[in-house]
Amino acid sequence: MFDQFGAKASEENIKRYERSENWKEARFMNLENTGMDINIKDIPKLLYKQFFEKNGRQPTKEIKIKAFNLEEFLKPSVEGKMIWFGHSVILLRINGLTILIDPMLGPDAAPISPFGIKRFSNNTLQILDELPEIDIVLLSHDHYDHLDLKSIKKLQHKTKLFHTALGVGRHLGRWGIESSKITEYDWWEYTNISGIDITFTPTRHFSGRGINDRAQGLWGGWNLKTATENIWFSGDSGYGRHFQEIGHRLGPFNFGFMECGQYVEKWKQIHMFPEECVQAARDAQVKNMMPVHWARFALSLHSWLDPVERFIDAAKDQKYCIPEPGEVFTIHSNKKVNWWKQYD
Repeated sequence: MFDQFGAKASEENIKRYERSENWKEARFMNLENTGMDINIKDIPKLLYKQFFEKNGRQPTKEIKIKAFNLEEFLKPSVEGKMIWFGHSVILLRINGLTILIDPMLGPDAAPISPFGIKRFSNNTLQILDELPEIDIVLLSHDHYDHLDLKSIKKLQHKTKLFHTALGVGRHLGRWGIESSKITEYDWWEYTNISGIDITFTPTRHFSGRGINDRAQGLWGGWNLKTATENIWFSGDSGYGRHFQEIGHRLGPFNFGFMECGQYVEKWKQIHMFPEECVQAARDAQVKNMMPVHWARFALSLHSWLDPVERFIDAAKDQKYCIPEPGEVFTIHSNKKVNWWKQYD
């Protein structure tokens, strides 16, 4: 169980973090004042609702994921290929590289809890066995629904490089990933690999896997830009002014994976409501988008369909697509078939 917590920040880690302008008062800070409107009296009620009141918060049956076709995925293509496996797990094939974002395919988003938060699909770790060699895994932050020990163990020997938010690398090191494979990023830091500019973008969120490591790692999103495509993964975030800055610096984007789910009024500064998600895409100059961070776990108190239904209402005048889990799509896709209705 203790492995689940990852690694505590060492003195050497802290010295590295102190060089970041986002490290203040012994922790990483958001660009604007951010918090959660929860006091200690709220916690028992919230925990009871989270673990025991499930009606409407999960589908009536297991959500199926389309079978992965290795040959089709690796076939050369002018356009990049993308697959969403639910929540925030994205697989991309661009410029001849296979890139996997936030590969949390484990069965439980609360593995340290006695009750757990179970996935809406079964046996998803097997998907990682079916995937080709991964050139780059991108990790946005260290929360359990994005950084999963079981998934990392599966990927350990089939991934060439791990690019992570500053502070996530220490967890990977504890779990057996070679330091030579790990590159950590502060906000706006970037690199170029095989013609892909990779930039770590700011979000309004937090981090931590245990009681005493809150904000001891950074959080963010990822931009992948080639000569012909500009793709942005927003990362977990409350609504804020950083979206306009991201669009100004790196946009416009051909496609955006927009965080849209696991919100509640008491923590709206760290997770967007669907209407805010759509506005954030407008702010960042996203031409085509899809909602992510939904359809896999009941991490908040809204119904499991609330994110997608409210997203559609808010985005009716904009281009978007909502592919089925496991389906291959591109930056030009515009699929709007209500596949989720069969699980309601």
